[in-house]
Amino acid sequence: MRRRRAVAVAGAVSAGLLVLAACEKPTSMTTVTVGSDSVSSEATCGGEGEALKAADLNKCLKDKGIDEISVDPAETVRFGVDPEIADNGWTILMNGQPLVDSSKKTYQAIPGSVFFNAQYGAQGDSTLVSIKEGENDTTGLWSFRLKKQED
Repeated sequence: MRRRRAVAVAGAVSAGLLVLAACEKPTSMTTVTVGSDSVSSEATCGGEGEALKAADLNKCLKDKGIDEISVDPAETVRFGVDPEIADNGWTILMNGQPLVDSSKKTYQAIPGSVFFNAQYGAQGDSTLVSIKEGENDTTGLWSFRLKKQED
């Protein structure tokens, strides 16, 4: 009786480990905060440490199913990344173009007005902002849509 119980327990533990092994590890998170509102996301593309191909990046930058946050142009937009992303270097992209130099910090702040200023490539009341992981090769992309808050 004891032996059967031990075998059953061992079988249950093995099955549990198989189920856990089959689960995908979540990618690192990034967060965009404006005032007291924030939105966090796992990688839109990549995020597993392997370099992304240019075609995949372009497709990813056109992704429509991304999180949105309202931005008052007078507010500061804060970007935060997990330490794993910071260790690899990261850049904020605005409509696919670098907005700032690569950083290894876990936090950056940008004036909200930048995201709606034509001088920086903004068009209209909505801007696609992405966080690109990697200084040379891009290994992950996290995208957010910033919508200009109505007065």
